Amino acid sequence: MPILKSTYKAPFPFKNAHFSTIYASLLRKVKMEVSERERVELSDGDFLDLDWCYAQNGNYRQLMIVTHGLAGSADRPYMLGMAKAFSKKGFDVVLMNFRSCSGEVNRLFRSYNAGATEDLEEVIQFCLQKKKYDKIVLSGFSLGGNLLLKYLGETQFLPKEIRAAVAVSVPSDLGASLKELDKHQNYLYSRRFLKKLKVQLYERQELFPKKIDKKDIAACNSLLAIDELYTSKAHGYKNAADYYQKCSSLQFLPNIGIPTLLINAKNDSFLPGSCYPVKIAKNSEFLHLEMPEHGGHVGFIQKRKFYYHEDRALEFCAEF
Repeated sequence: MPILKSTYKAPFPFKNAHFSTIYASLLRKVKMEVSERERVELSDGDFLDLDWCYAQNGNYRQLMIVTHGLAGSADRPYMLGMAKAFSKKGFDVVLMNFRSCSGEVNRLFRSYNAGATEDLEEVIQFCLQKKKYDKIVLSGFSLGGNLLLKYLGETQFLPKEIRAAVAVSVPSDLGASLKELDKHQNYLYSRRFLKKLKVQLYERQELFPKKIDKKDIAACNSLLAIDELYTSKAHGYKNAADYYQKCSSLQFLPNIGIPTLLINAKNDSFLPGSCYPVKIAKNSEFLHLEMPEHGGHVGFIQKRKFYYHEDRALEFCAEF
């Protein structure tokens, strides 16, 4: 597909990447009632929790499933904003909490990672069994966007109900993105992620004291160290490099077979050049790449009811 020309115009002062990233993450407030929380019992004996936001105007057989970012959860503003936009247009919306992200540590030593597409597949099948949906659209943010794109590119036979997908601010090259996060300009973000992840690891250590040591957790001083100590090993990878290589969605993009919109701002400080797959998009029938000049990381603020990526997701998904 040709590269899409973006119409996003960031208002002052949100042309600054850090202003838009921080405001959207920490200061945005979204009034959105969650209809119910439902637990999914997974095939490996574990569980994850779904937050449902049912359609606000009618009982349509349309569904959106949304995945969150690193150290996130269903109650993040970007998750609720997307839910509000789509529920007003007649979609039921499922906000997926990854394992251990809904306020309760999961049962197994493993949790979630950027390539755990088996969990998304189980959630999709769970939703299809719950109600006969005619149309399903998928959306993912950051790490959850990588997981979504990997799922679309590696799955040979998608359920016929899945019509379109939208991924926002996606680090599709995980190793290179980690190096960007380690740069001085991203120090505050990486420290915040590290603090959250270490808290979660300490909780896990209480349940699995023989599998991970408190001293090893305390010694982790970077996201790479967390992935070396826990993320890679707990999910069956040799090390962090093996995890990044096998789970980066970049390699799966050419195989995507449904209309998919990827929105990555050019000034996103989390993303290296490899996360702007211009050549792949130009040669793909289904991957639509939009690269606004501004927006930071999931910070597409505009002077309207919804953020730009929410309006674009509605517009894009309505076509299919």
